[in-house]
Amino acid sequence: MKYRIVVDPDLCIGAASCVTIAPDAFTLNTENKAEVLDHGTAPEGPSYVREVELTPEELEAVIMGAQSCPTLAIEVFDEAGTRLYP
Repeated sequence: MKYRIVVDPDLCIGAASCVTIAPDAFTLNTENKAEVLDHGTAPEGPSYVREVELTPEELEAVIMGAQSCPTLAIEVFDEAGTRLYP
């Protein structure tokens, strides 16, 4: 199933808890802001918004990474557009 992961760079403070929990989904850029990867890679370069196919286990890791963000800078949506987190 496809999911849309969104990082708000204005809210991100670079705590990197998302990167620690879900390193295949998140990385920090040169501005110390979280960006979204596609299964550990950035085929078109890292991005603050990316649609990715995730297994249930990968989705769980992404949501746990989002939950770990102290500023709630990460949102997760399913392919119907329903917000899964926060």
